[in-house]
Amino acid sequence: MLSGLAKFILGFFLAIAVLIGGGAAIALYFMNRTGIPPAKPVYSNDSPSVKAQAPKATEPGSKSNLTPGTKAESSPSSTSAPTESPKATPSPKPLPSGAYRGRVNWAEGLSLRSQPNQQAEKIGGVGFNQKIIILEESADKGWQKIRLEGSEQEGWVKAGNTEKLDEQ
Repeated sequence: MLSGLAKFILGFFLAIAVLIGGGAAIALYFMNRTGIPPAKPVYSNDSPSVKAQAPKATEPGSKSNLTPGTKAESSPSSTSAPTESPKATPSPKPLPSGAYRGRVNWAEGLSLRSQPNQQAEKIGGVGFNQKIIILEESADKGWQKIRLEGSEQEGWVKAGNTEKLDEQ
């Protein structure tokens, strides 16, 4: 009888230990899975819009870069071309009245929207430190209409995420 009682108590504590250990292992598993941040999504209009503009800046200078087989090969050399393009673009095209040059100071970049509100369609993106032209502000001063420098793409971004560039 004493042996049966000892087996029962030992079995009970062993079952409790297995349940607690299993629960702790499952809890640690899920806590570790939620602690890993997901990969940043890459949208189809993020990087290609910037890369698509770079070859356009080099097209007038060299027609040999326009062949389909050399577009991928010319993209590394086009990284220096965008620095030349913004310098050339502002001189022929003066800024509209009330507009000024600026740059994006939000580290994650901005979403370019078709209208000045959060529910509006996203029409593109603007990267960190990218130069822009601020055309106007919304009536409530919460949004700014911008144009990407070296491009004709315009849209609205949340105000306060850009800074005015001092030009001399």
